[in-house]
Amino acid sequence: MEIGFIGLGNVGGKLAGCLQRNGFSLTVRDLNKISAAPFLEAGAKWADSPKDMAEACDVVITCLPSPAASAAVMEADDGILAGLTEGKIWAEMSTTDEEEIQRLGALVKARGASPVDCPVSGGCHRAATGNISIFAGCDRPVFEKMLPLLTTMGRRVLHTGDLGSASVLKVVTNYLCTVHLVALGEALMTSKMAGMDLATAYEAIRISSGNSFVHETESQVILNGSRDINFTMDLVVKDVSLFQSVADKHKVPLEISPLILDIFKDGEKRYGPREWSPNIVARLEDACGEKLLASGFPAEMLDDEPEETGYEVIVKR
Repeated sequence: MEIGFIGLGNVGGKLAGCLQRNGFSLTVRDLNKISAAPFLEAGAKWADSPKDMAEACDVVITCLPSPAASAAVMEADDGILAGLTEGKIWAEMSTTDEEEIQRLGALVKARGASPVDCPVSGGCHRAATGNISIFAGCDRPVFEKMLPLLTTMGRRVLHTGDLGSASVLKVVTNYLCTVHLVALGEALMTSKMAGMDLATAYEAIRISSGNSFVHETESQVILNGSRDINFTMDLVVKDVSLFQSVADKHKVPLEISPLILDIFKDGEKRYGPREWSPNIVARLEDACGEKLLASGFPAEMLDDEPEETGYEVIVKR
């Protein structure tokens, strides 16, 4: 089986690396060919266009920064759709819009190929080790064909239902991650202003009912001062906006989500859209004249769990 991978950025490069080091034959492409160099040196092939990749590969995976980028790669004259034929699979691992993935999926099906939306969740450090979680929305037979690839790139793989369902759940989880991040900034700054030692506050939250995955990861790079979680403020705005669109479509009167969007749009104005997302706490630092810093915390997150073969998560009913 020949696997094509387009988009070798912070997440895509790590997912493609999981496939390559586990023996899959790989063809790669990125707008920045320098990003492809390590893969080519390790034996991967280069595709001159998305169309060429689709013609040469059984499965084409895209992992791109926005729905617009995915649409361009799919629908250009030399795009993926131009090279897809019957029996092939297009797997969208980007965070995208439910309606957009369904629109593109219909075009894929018209060519006799199969679409999958399979975004990831769990952070770049887990993408690097193949321990990230993956949601997959598609027909069950297509899911089973994709499962060996998905369990190579991720540890926990959940079949979420029809095409588009994974994209909805991805923006739901990203929204919750963002809420936790903002709340943790407030909790840590309140602890600081109340005279608490921040390392002690970190541990109190970690061992309590206030703990979360976000605390165990992003709070550490906040307290280190690097704020480097390989995710930027503009991506937060994109993802929370996608979540808000789902809620608006279904007439859910959200109260927290609009506030979160306002907070991060203000963060973009103050610090720039490409600022690391955990540095949203700088708004509180500026307001309080205090820094959220403590010794002993890492500058970036590394997955300390060994790489393991993934498995399908079965929903209890």
